[in-house]
Amino acid sequence: MSEEQGDGSAAELAVDIDRDEQAEAMTLEQRQEALKQSRWNVFLWLGIAVLMFGFALFPMSFDEDYDGFTNSAETDIGLVWGPSLPGEDFMDVPLTIDVKVQNPPAAADVHLAAYALGEKDCGQNLGTQTELARDGTDHSYQYELHEDTPVAGGEYTFNFQLDPGHYCVIVQFVDSNGANIGTSGTSMTIEGAVYPNQVIAGFLGLICLGLSAFAFIGAQRHGESVKELLEGDLETTETKVLATIANDRITAGPAGPPSASGPSGPPGSSGPSGPPDAAAPSPPPEENVAEETAVESSLAVEPVDATGVTYEPTENGFFFAKLADGSYEQTVYVQNEDGSYAPHEE
Repeated sequence: MSEEQGDGSAAELAVDIDRDEQAEAMTLEQRQEALKQSRWNVFLWLGIAVLMFGFALFPMSFDEDYDGFTNSAETDIGLVWGPSLPGEDFMDVPLTIDVKVQNPPAAADVHLAAYALGEKDCGQNLGTQTELARDGTDHSYQYELHEDTPVAGGEYTFNFQLDPGHYCVIVQFVDSNGANIGTSGTSMTIEGAVYPNQVIAGFLGLICLGLSAFAFIGAQRHGESVKELLEGDLETTETKVLATIANDRITAGPAGPPSASGPSGPPGSSGPSGPPDAAAPSPPPEENVAEETAVESSLAVEPVDATGVTYEPTENGFFFAKLADGSYEQTVYVQNEDGSYAPHEE
């Protein structure tokens, strides 16, 4: 068993090494393309996440006026969908009802009550369902009462959390016991909104937001790799030539100690003991001496142009321009076929 584990670890290590080698073998163009793709992925997933969150906050709206026949404002809000399980949980669909009161009943004990009943037929007699909602024993039948006495021009809000299903909404003026006390002279309007896509679209939006974050991390890594490669290529040919010249001069050092001057012995022993003609060789002709001096001078003197710039040869056929004041230009020159000098172009 230990041998199998060892083989598996060795195989995983080999795969990791291969991946590292492949990452190191990527060229600058490949890394730039990977960086571009990562940035596109960041914006793509971020855009999808924004769309999902917008879809999650998009409501199913409804509105209804007060009905003097039923003494209430009733409406069928239709099918409410979602991933919620039966009972109260965090995946329930939000329902919001805003009530605007124009003329409340003229009674001492008046309140506003709202029902959210899980029924498909809202035209039937819902007395039994409203009693079940007031008991609070079934999550499909919900009831909420405002303790404050409604006044003309007042606005009131009810909030429910619904399971998936078909629902009817009823808003009434009631007394403390929940009995309807509305009259034909009272009036109010209701406006509501259901958010059935909040859980599903919100969950998908969070996933897309996470993918965008991972893509951003990948883009950062590729950006660092591209930056390192670009910084490594910033050294130009001129910089390399200047560095080569400096290294050569440091390595060469001084040519040697200064030559000793003065006589090598006492005056009496410096001259020859024989006759002058036999001891000293005859001097060379003046013409030969002049020619040799001219040749040596032409070899020792470096090319100088009309402005006084001296071109010192370096390795690889390049020349470095030395100005009359002893300073050097930061540009490398090459010699043309006609003997002139021109800046080197990469």
